Amino acid sequence: MSTPALDEKAVVKAYFNETGFERWRRIYGEGEVNKVQADIRAGHQETVNRVLAWLKAEPLQGRRICDAGCGVGSLSIPLAEAGALVYASDLSEKMVAEAQVRARQVLGQGENPIFAANDLEHLEGRYDTVVCLDVLIHYPDAQAIAMLKHLSTLAERSLIISFAPWTPYYSLLKWIGNLFPGPSKATRAYLHRPFDMTSTLEDLGWVVQAKTQVSTRFYFSYLVHVVRPAGA
Repeated sequence: MSTPALDEKAVVKAYFNETGFERWRRIYGEGEVNKVQADIRAGHQETVNRVLAWLKAEPLQGRRICDAGCGVGSLSIPLAEAGALVYASDLSEKMVAEAQVRARQVLGQGENPIFAANDLEHLEGRYDTVVCLDVLIHYPDAQAIAMLKHLSTLAERSLIISFAPWTPYYSLLKWIGNLFPGPSKATRAYLHRPFDMTSTLEDLGWVVQAKTQVSTRFYFSYLVHVVRPAGA
């Protein structure tokens, strides 16, 4: 018998392999999009830019980075271009295939990044840094906390996450959005309280190095960068 969590994951996977793939491939690309999609594109790119700035504060050459939920490679490709050794995974096979195409266009043939179709729950290995951007929106609170614990076991030096923050205003926006369902909004979106997420990371032994919020009209993301304490 299936569980609600497994059923919801199947919905998310199907969405990003079908209707959602075309929508988000355009948003994460450079072609013409509508005003809402252009706004989301700008917000997502700002998130990627801030993460790149954080990571480039230290040498990237040879640094092992896991891009958990890589989408079409918006972060993985510039990281590999800067010399990091990148393992990138996504639940959607179509997203991974698109990421591989884009990586070849920028980097040529090669084995970096390594792309794989895989869900977060089955990620394995050890990396200097694990990054998980704009993925936890698909996880309700308890599952999001469990995922932070899992990702924490994979990261040796630092962990960067983003999530949609819970505030009264964003909660209202989400409620209004739910009044107008459509094929491009086929998955549920979960908001998380920043205090709950950061306190979980601190309880796991991490030290918060930076946190910030990226907000546009239709995109909002809370970023947290944590590191291992000195001497750990």
